[in-house]
Amino acid sequence: MAVRFPFARTVCLALVVGAAGLAPALGQNVLPAPPGKEQKKLPEAPAKLPKVDRTKNLDFLFGALKAAPDEASAKHVEARIWAIWIQTPSDTASLLMARAKTAVDAKKIEIAIKLLDSVIKLRPDYIEAWNRRATLYYMQNDYARSLADIREVLIREPRHFGALAGLGMIMQEVGDEKRALEAYRKALAVNPHLDKIPDQVKSLTEKVEGRDI
Repeated sequence: MAVRFPFARTVCLALVVGAAGLAPALGQNVLPAPPGKEQKKLPEAPAKLPKVDRTKNLDFLFGALKAAPDEASAKHVEARIWAIWIQTPSDTASLLMARAKTAVDAKKIEIAIKLLDSVIKLRPDYIEAWNRRATLYYMQNDYARSLADIREVLIREPRHFGALAGLGMIMQEVGDEKRALEAYRKALAVNPHLDKIPDQVKSLTEKVEGRDI
């Protein structure tokens, strides 16, 4: 299965969950990923994105996303948000991001990570570089570094529903269902139309909080 970056997945998780408004969950020892986890990906952007004005007001779009009357309308607004997040801040960053994608397509993950390291060093304000690197670390089962990068995304954009959903996925995989539920709920508060997340919330709510009597 071809790997695409999320636009939508610290050695100490306290730093990460603190940024997401969650309490510390784990220490330095991160649980191993379950079999077959390598096939999963953190939430990602749609394959096709509209062209958008870089100055488009994200606050307006997030409001429109919450108020979307149907799934089709919500996906249109969501794509516009992703398009703004993905826009590169400079020609150099754009070139490095393109090379990183080429490296991933060629399954040269370490090279892709080094290229993203360069983007982050050049433009630490560019959240998509952090977000993409979080995915690559996730693919390598390196939850600590993936969570650290998710933290950086959420510091810069607390409404990043892809990063919040990714945080939930990782917390769920390492067995912290309570914080997975908290992260999923935060993601849905921003984007009520996320695929599959409502089912996860329903399942985890029953496990964490019990069934209604």
